[in-house]
Amino acid sequence: MSTVMIVGATRGIGLELVKQYLGEGHDVIGCARDTGAADQLEAVSGARIVGLDIGDPASIEAAAAEVGDTPIDILVICAGVVGGMAQALDNVDLDEWVKTFHINTVGPALVARAFKDNLAASGNGHLMILTSQLAASTWPMGGLYIYSTTKAGVSKVGQILALDWKDDPITVTLMHPGYVQTDMGGPNAEITAEESASGIRSVIANAAKEDSGKFYKWNGDIHPW
Repeated sequence: MSTVMIVGATRGIGLELVKQYLGEGHDVIGCARDTGAADQLEAVSGARIVGLDIGDPASIEAAAAEVGDTPIDILVICAGVVGGMAQALDNVDLDEWVKTFHINTVGPALVARAFKDNLAASGNGHLMILTSQLAASTWPMGGLYIYSTTKAGVSKVGQILALDWKDDPITVTLMHPGYVQTDMGGPNAEITAEESASGIRSVIANAAKEDSGKFYKWNGDIHPW
């Protein structure tokens, strides 16, 4: 069985990944920004809960210290935010843009740095960062300046990591998880969290080192950049 770490595990896709990996008998570390408000995660029997606020570098380092030298086979970064409602260029909230950049773009890079040794210790580690189809230059949709640019940024982070870690036993992939029925996607979205998480796990299970740097859709298709 594998050791799986989910960053952003308190709800939505992250919580569903925790449930599905536990259901298969894996050891799961569920990371929560606020462990005092992680009721749904706490209700999942068997998960180890670690505090990790992806927007706070000190919190990321504290989480790494708590996990220690435990080998991590799979690390999925689900944590992220939309960036508020003021996202048209004429009314964009600049403070929110900077805050969202630290959460959506910088945070995942710092998590990758903090847990690189754990992934390498696995001998075949897999880092997956959840991004969005809105991050792709091929996606024909305007608006959402904050969300789209910060997700485009983290997609580039993943691509660079794949290049920089080409000689390490770590595969890095990017994932568009679909338009999912979560707090972010809303009840009328196209697929359920269960469907998205199942697809994500399938991509991870079938990816090889030569796939490092690829941008996937939840159904396993390659997403054009």
